[in-house]
Amino acid sequence: QVHLVESGGGQVQPGGSLRLSCIVSGSIFNIYTMGWYRQAPGKQREWVATITSNGNTNYANFVKGRFTGSRDNAKNTVYLQMNSLKPEDTAVYYCSASRGTYWGQGTQVTVSA
Repeated sequence: QVHLVESGGGQVQPGGSLRLSCIVSGSIFNIYTMGWYRQAPGKQREWVATITSNGNTNYANFVKGRFTGSRDNAKNTVYLQMNSLKPEDTAVYYCSASRGTYWGQGTQVTVSA
C-alpha cells in the first residue's frame, strides 16, 4: 500500500512563500515520477509540476518562474517551493506518484491579504 501525505499548506499574503512537502511510504520512492496538482473551488484539478525520478522538472505555464519542485530520495519526500504567491494560487494542492496512480489527501493553500 502506497501512502502519500502532504504538508506545509496554510494562509499567506500575496507575494509570500510556502513550501509544500509530500512524504511517500510503502514503496520504492526513487523510481516514481512525482507530480503536484491543485484544485480550486468550483474548478477541475489541474497539473502544476512534475519531478521525474532523476530530478528533472516541468511546470505549468502559470507557475513557471515562481514555483520550484524538488525531491530528496533519501527522505522519500518531494517538495514544492512556492514564491510570489497570488490569490489565484488558492487551492488544495495534491501530490501524486507514478503519473496519477497514487494520490495524497491534499493540503490547503490560501493566498489573501
